[in-house]
Amino acid sequence: MTELRQLLLSRIREVADYPEPGVMFKDITPLLADPAAFTALTDAFAEIAVRTGATKVVGLEARGFILGAPVAVRAGLGFIPVRKAGKLPGATLSQRYDLEYGSAEIEVHAEDLTADDRVLVVDDVLATGGTAEASLQLIRRAGAQVAGVAVLMELSFLDGRTRLTAALDGAPLEALLTV
Repeated sequence: MTELRQLLLSRIREVADYPEPGVMFKDITPLLADPAAFTALTDAFAEIAVRTGATKVVGLEARGFILGAPVAVRAGLGFIPVRKAGKLPGATLSQRYDLEYGSAEIEVHAEDLTADDRVLVVDDVLATGGTAEASLQLIRRAGAQVAGVAVLMELSFLDGRTRLTAALDGAPLEALLTV
């Protein structure tokens, strides 16, 4: 796993003061542009999906789509996008959650998840945990089970893991990198 971590870290660029002063943004676009690094990341997430017994992969808008879709293909599973409110046609389930300043809402197609599904949530970053927590609530409201959460990076100084503990209800949270 050390080689994987080194590879991934070497392909993540830090951008100072983006999107606002004082923030050190972790840009994963160089990782996505490198086929070896992107393949290694996809393989690592697919192994987590298989190990957790997932039957579907949920990708959180927007970078979770980029990461989650190839994971689902590699693991032989279905892929379900969880989108910002108003972006999906048809019947949806929605979940509101609080942000530092205000609130947001995410949605999933109501018919895409069933009681037979075990869902792995895939995203690029776990920060404060708000979006991930809302996605777990949404998955359970759809009647499915949570297989776990897998992220490329956990920003440990924002303590999102603590926020997710109750919502995970014993399901694993796996971060390939912790910064």
